[in-house]
Amino acid sequence: MGLSTHVLDTMHGCPAAGMSAALYTTDGEAATLVRRFVLNADGRADAPLYDADSLRTGTYRLVFDVEGYFAARGIALPQPTFLGRVAIDFGIADATQHYHVPLLVSPWSYSTYRGS
Repeated sequence: MGLSTHVLDTMHGCPAAGMSAALYTTDGEAATLVRRFVLNADGRADAPLYDADSLRTGTYRLVFDVEGYFAARGIALPQPTFLGRVAIDFGIADATQHYHVPLLVSPWSYSTYRGS
């Protein structure tokens, strides 16, 4: 249970190892940084972003440094880039359930969904 994330690089067909990300709690337009982290070789945070005991109902934001990741992989990106950072705002309605927030991303597109 808790909150987790996973990022897949759809351009290369692999996990987005080394991508920087940050988790925030949100209240309207205000956002408070909870933690910054770097995705491991499997494209995941090394530990749950929140464990089952710490997760609370409310609104959150995950921000992924897409531009930095693809630039580090040597991809020639136009300036300004089409995608710099991808922010996903989401809500936790039932903190007793597991929430997984995957991101599928390329320099030109992204998608997300509530995973399991």
